[in-house]
Amino acid sequence: MALPIAIALAVMAFAWPAGRISPRDVPVGIVGTGPASQHAVEALTRQQPGAFDFRLYPDQQAARSAIRSRDVYGAFAVSGNGITVLKATAASPSVAQLLTDVGQKLADKATQQKAAQHKAAERKAAERKAAERKSGSAHSPAKAHQQAGDGQGAAGADSPVQIVATSVDVVPVATEDPRGAVFSSSVFPLTICGILIGAFVTMARGLARPRHRVLTLLVSCAVAALGVYLVAQGFLGALPHNHVATWAVLTLDLLSVSATAAGVIRLLGPVGLGLSAALMVFVGNAFSGATSAPEMLPEGADRVGQWLPPGAGAGLLRDTTYFDGHAGTGHLTVLALWTVCGLTAVMCGHWVIRESRGTRAGTPASGELLPALPGAGSGPAVRHHAHARRHDGED
Repeated sequence: MALPIAIALAVMAFAWPAGRISPRDVPVGIVGTGPASQHAVEALTRQQPGAFDFRLYPDQQAARSAIRSRDVYGAFAVSGNGITVLKATAASPSVAQLLTDVGQKLADKATQQKAAQHKAAERKAAERKAAERKSGSAHSPAKAHQQAGDGQGAAGADSPVQIVATSVDVVPVATEDPRGAVFSSSVFPLTICGILIGAFVTMARGLARPRHRVLTLLVSCAVAALGVYLVAQGFLGALPHNHVATWAVLTLDLLSVSATAAGVIRLLGPVGLGLSAALMVFVGNAFSGATSAPEMLPEGADRVGQWLPPGAGAGLLRDTTYFDGHAGTGHLTVLALWTVCGLTAVMCGHWVIRESRGTRAGTPASGELLPALPGAGSGPAVRHHAHARRHDGED
């Protein structure tokens, strides 16, 4: 029964966030505080309550600066003649497409309102003229015909103007990866590779000392990150900026996962491999928001995902590659905490294991031998003690 339940939970972990993707408090800017901007905010709040967290900016330059600083995903600049959608595809292609669609809907709504106002004005003008004719105003036929012609000309001049929505990509993705597919699809392989590195380093018999394991983790993650970067940028062109910093982020991402896996395996044995895989893959990767955005995930999943290495690593990689590290402090802190905790478990795990072995064997934690039983020789006990010391030295 355990295996079917585990499979069902794994499927739910990936399918539930994907099936509930919707904007939730997505930070979005509004340029200006005029009536048009206020009407846009009211319309969006009425249509999608709780979808956006609006922030006001005095002009488009301030809104662009906020987008580059990762304060908002985009902004709407609303005027009487059109709507300009400022977006950042590099921040999230799905959110950028959402903002484009919302801007088009706002433009269509404004066009409909303009048309309704124009029809209302025409109706009022016709009613006024009908009232004037009814009141018995004396006009010659030629003059009446001229006024009718003037009225038609005025109506044609006052015909409603089509409101157009224009999209401007402030921070675009790489031209070789226009949909961000390479970027988003790299999170899962990085997580798997990190777990494999941690498992190999911990279970390899040739790495007897803890410092050897730590050094191997560092070197393996740095080399693997270099290979990932050469493929993602050199072959696919998906990471075009800040090359050295991007490689360092990839290294830290791998190290946080591999060190955590190695530390858990070191403490719990083979069970730790399954536990670390379940945590990083079925929770961390599924809740990372790398394919959409954390604000698009169900409430709670966004926070959990950003506190685990896959989500924090994807966020830091995006911040470093396209936004010069803006808003990356929190993600960097999360990765550093997981790395330090994992490496600490790798370095000090042998003390915990030694204490556990001593307790199970009935020996004091200091490693001293129990008194020999009456009539028993001391040779086997001494040999067992020497063997235990050699085994602890290997750890």
